[in-house]
Amino acid sequence: MNTANLTRSETAARSAAVTVRDYRVDLDLSEATDQTRAGFATTTTVVFDATVEQTWLDFIGLAVDSVTVNGADVAVDYDGARLTVAGLAETNVVVVRATGAYSRSGEGLHRFLDPVDGLTYLYTQYEPADARRVFACFEQPDMKAPFTFAVTAPADWQVVSNRPYAAIQNNGLIQNVVFSPTLPISTYITAVAAGPYHRVESLWTRGDLTIPLGIYCRASLARYLDADTIFEVTKQGLDFFAEHFDYPYPWGKYDQVFVPEYNLGAMENPGLVTFTEAYVFRGAATAAQYEGRANTILHEMAHMWFGDLVTMVWWDDLWLKESFADYMGALVSSEATEWTDAWVAFANRRKAWAYLQDQLPTTHPIVADITDLEAAKLNFDGITYAKGASVLKQLVAYVGREEFFSGVRRYFRTHAFGNTTLDDLLTELSAESGRDLAGWARAWLQTTGVSTLTLDEGEIVQTDPRPHRLAVGLYDFDADGDLVIRDRVELDIVDERTPVALASAPLRLLNDGDLTYAKVRLDTASLATVGSSLDRVTDPLARGLIWSALWNATRDGELGAERYLSMARDFAPTETNMALLTAVLANASFTIGHYLPEPARDRWRGEWLESCWATLHSSAPGSGAQLAWARATAAAATVDGRRATDIRAMLLDGGPQGLALDPDLRWALWTASAATGAAKVAELDAELERDNTASGRTAHLRTLAARPEPEVKASAWDSALGDTTLTNDHLDAVIEGFRAGQRRDLTARYDDEYFAALRAVWDQRSIEIARRIVVGLFPAADSLDGVDRWLAANADAPGALRRLVVEQRDHLARDLRVRAVN
Repeated sequence: MNTANLTRSETAARSAAVTVRDYRVDLDLSEATDQTRAGFATTTTVVFDATVEQTWLDFIGLAVDSVTVNGADVAVDYDGARLTVAGLAETNVVVVRATGAYSRSGEGLHRFLDPVDGLTYLYTQYEPADARRVFACFEQPDMKAPFTFAVTAPADWQVVSNRPYAAIQNNGLIQNVVFSPTLPISTYITAVAAGPYHRVESLWTRGDLTIPLGIYCRASLARYLDADTIFEVTKQGLDFFAEHFDYPYPWGKYDQVFVPEYNLGAMENPGLVTFTEAYVFRGAATAAQYEGRANTILHEMAHMWFGDLVTMVWWDDLWLKESFADYMGALVSSEATEWTDAWVAFANRRKAWAYLQDQLPTTHPIVADITDLEAAKLNFDGITYAKGASVLKQLVAYVGREEFFSGVRRYFRTHAFGNTTLDDLLTELSAESGRDLAGWARAWLQTTGVSTLTLDEGEIVQTDPRPHRLAVGLYDFDADGDLVIRDRVELDIVDERTPVALASAPLRLLNDGDLTYAKVRLDTASLATVGSSLDRVTDPLARGLIWSALWNATRDGELGAERYLSMARDFAPTETNMALLTAVLANASFTIGHYLPEPARDRWRGEWLESCWATLHSSAPGSGAQLAWARATAAAATVDGRRATDIRAMLLDGGPQGLALDPDLRWALWTASAATGAAKVAELDAELERDNTASGRTAHLRTLAARPEPEVKASAWDSALGDTTLTNDHLDAVIEGFRAGQRRDLTARYDDEYFAALRAVWDQRSIEIARRIVVGLFPAADSLDGVDRWLAANADAPGALRRLVVEQRDHLARDLRVRAVN
């Protein structure tokens, strides 16, 4: 058995026998700038009560140097993941001195060397179970305790953790920073960041409560940090939650640090939220990017209550925090910030993620059955986040907004600093609303799948029947020729067929207002209206729902791929909502590469590139649309070389008027040139000299691997599978380069090697790195034979590995099925 993969049953037994009282963690990071040093000294002192004679602590590191139990040295009993401690009394003090490993995978304590200035940066990332890579602990969410962190680091570094400083000693070379004890929290949301970070400060005040605010990023990114914008959203969110939650922000300070080579969008460590530094925009950014960042900021802030203050007992109830945070991110964006159309992006983009996940054979209920940590790691998916948030939106409508927030406030007061399950939340919501929510929970939280709604001759027909509260919007042309809502009918449906009396209208839109979670189909007349007049629909949410309906029908093979592409070509150039435009451009590119048979694919590659190129040059100079179409042009040119000369001219002489060729856009264009054989290595090297940053080095790796040469693909393949020195971001870049251009003539030869390597990759690499390899290198084959042979021969493979392979098989099967229809 892999002892690192903790199971639900054994952790439940441990928490029943052990009660943690207190942690102190001492980390010596004073020599972290020496890149030859693989590890750091870590000392854990943990106080706990026990009703058993022995238990274990979790630790994954280079070595356990010594263990004392109640003052006595004991033999080290350590298998690389679990440290057994025996001879326990009723109350115990255990001290573990160990050596942790600096991470290059984003798991545990990640170390990054900035190529711009040679400075070293550290940060931690633990969810779901990587605190044990930094200190010995009871690694499960229901064993909460106060933590005191003490960090030794270079004297000129910023050192931050969940709590404010309690004491600092600095001798000019080294500093020792001791932080105030935390309130009781789970191990996975403890955090430390250390390095010469640039810091900006502010304050948020409400009544008698004043919270210091801090924003951090690498020194070399400081000129790009728009701290005022970030602080504005932060304060708007804190105002909203203070008013609606009626539970004062409990964590003492609110720091936000943007970190390199981050595996997630962000992480809700109380008092020290970490974000991908992709949110520090190095160049021009679209409104959709700013809106997405605001949503993430508010999502993580919601976690200060949902997840941090009140935490799930085990990962089955991950939705208790993630679904709520996803819902709150959109709600607060729409009601408290300038992003009043936040529900448009949610309906079109977030729910698309949920619909995709919910149609896989590995779909699961929102309240999932998570037996172990490997399963938990893969459950941070579209169902847990976006489907759960969609269902919560329905719940608010069902119980009433005020009753919902009253129940939430009861939930916080009753369970503050504790752990909960689904029943605990339903109890509080039922008490406030007067509704028995057991049936609702069974229908929406404990089932799988997505209903499809169709309007058919006076009836609404649904597959996979569930109770829905929805609206049908009747849209007609006004005097200006715009499609506007004329009438709206709200109704409840439960059965497979529900009669509905609707007046005729050019466009009848099911689920108008996005009240429920379901795919919708447009009836024949409405589809004809949309096909000629989608750009006349004035309401962005209605347009978002229409684009979503078109995309889902295309994915399901019910709408011809070329018809979808024709509508994208005709109407995307006039789409004013940047979130919708970004989604349509990505979906059109995906449709060409995945859903068209080869002759049509080749033709549409050229047509789509020409459409992107023309719209790029006709877009308003300096607009978000111009930037979005420039990025789409780069993506299209990566698989079609007919604009290679023009792409080169853009790189050498600049683009259309108003287009800022920032480093990221330049690298996207260079990737296109490299993938189609138009770029020389010397040119790519020269671009690296121009942008010799962390992002530049990552992009340089991608462009080098993108070149359409057999020896280049061979080198990239060997590097992805065998080079364990690659960081998480560099591994992604090599894989992206290997696949760039969709050149099956160059990559098909590796299909058998891929399946032969899977078990070894899973056994030998961390789950984060293994997941990137398994998903990223899955063959884009023309047959299911290879994957089916592997699945048949590897029934005993770890469940998480089989889940990834099964999901990739399903994506491929859909590609082949829809391609055949087209």
